[in-house]
Amino acid sequence: MSNLEAKKIAPATGTTVTLGAAGDTVDVSATALKTNTIKDAGGNTLFTSDGSGTLSSVNSAFKGGLIFISSQTASGSASIEFTTGLTSAYNEYVFFFTNINPATDEGYFGFQCNATDTADFNDIAITSSAFRAYHNEADTQAVLTYNADADQAQGTAFQRLSDATGNGADEHLAGELHIFNPSSTTYVKHFIGLTQTYQSGDMASQQYCAGYLNDTTAVDDIQFKFASGNFDGTIKMWGVK
Repeated sequence: MSNLEAKKIAPATGTTVTLGAAGDTVDVSATALKTNTIKDAGGNTLFTSDGSGTLSSVNSAFKGGLIFISSQTASGSASIEFTTGLTSAYNEYVFFFTNINPATDEGYFGFQCNATDTADFNDIAITSSAFRAYHNEADTQAVLTYNADADQAQGTAFQRLSDATGNGADEHLAGELHIFNPSSTTYVKHFIGLTQTYQSGDMASQQYCAGYLNDTTAVDDIQFKFASGNFDGTIKMWGVK
């Protein structure tokens, strides 16, 4: 096979170089094929790189089950609110919490939502159940129990997601909250929450809660906060494809 050596191949006219005729197979023999944008035969972008390995304009066929929407980081903040992103685009949304550290010791972390016809995070009735498992560092307590303090029966308070969280430098909580079909105008909105807490009494405490927002109006806002005091930490919002 002969070699064609050139630093640049340019078209005689226009901006496109066509390699091979229709139906031909073009083999590229090289250690690397370098380009920032890959398109299919129809001119549809499959993905674009910024030249440093960060992809954008990724075709949805390549995306996995979780689609990142947005992230917020609290730094001595009273609350974190997501007022955009809860739409009909996905039937399930997941919020992941990391390094959530309260300023007030023994803080309880929770959430409440707004329907499209409300704005104060205190109008949606919640019915829920909760249980927890904990084990202390001294190995003197290990308990699995229903947590009646964290359930609601048509209550409009913030739904408690965590056990009492310590405010020490190394104490915090992590976890997740799933909300299903928030844009439905037919059904109530179910949720499932799970948190792991470094409790103020030097315990590993895991709390599970689940229930429903008893409202058939579409829900479009959500707020997270502690029962009192400010907090640090990051919450990320994802849609489930």
